[in-house]
Amino acid sequence: MSASEPTPEEPDPAALDRVFAALADPVRRAILRRLDGRDLLVSELAEPFAISLQAVSRHIQVLVRAGLVTQERTGRISRCRLDAGPIYQAAVWVNRYSKYWQAQFDTLAVWLDEIDRHKAAAGPAAPPPRAKRARRRA
Repeated sequence: MSASEPTPEEPDPAALDRVFAALADPVRRAILRRLDGRDLLVSELAEPFAISLQAVSRHIQVLVRAGLVTQERTGRISRCRLDAGPIYQAAVWVNRYSKYWQAQFDTLAVWLDEIDRHKAAAGPAAPPPRAKRARRRA
């Protein structure tokens, strides 16, 4: 197996590229949020956006190519549905790096504990000095 071929645990790199590229746009993420748990017509998806129906259709096509949206056409009517499978694959890929994040959180926790110990050893904190007010003489 070559380095570019995905393993059973690892998603196809080209598929991941399409998913991350699709998710990089805020309009496309908003479309996915709207589709969460329901099927919508393209015109229904386009309602909240201040862009043309054609622009929304282009965004939907990017999502379709990424495998994130499926479309069912009946004549000129197009109904869209979320397919979360590719998002799951992207999450699996991102989650592989959680051990690095966890190590950073562990280091942060050690530093915060150290700061707390130094504060406790220094005793109660003195109140901050009051700002001197300039007095005007009349």
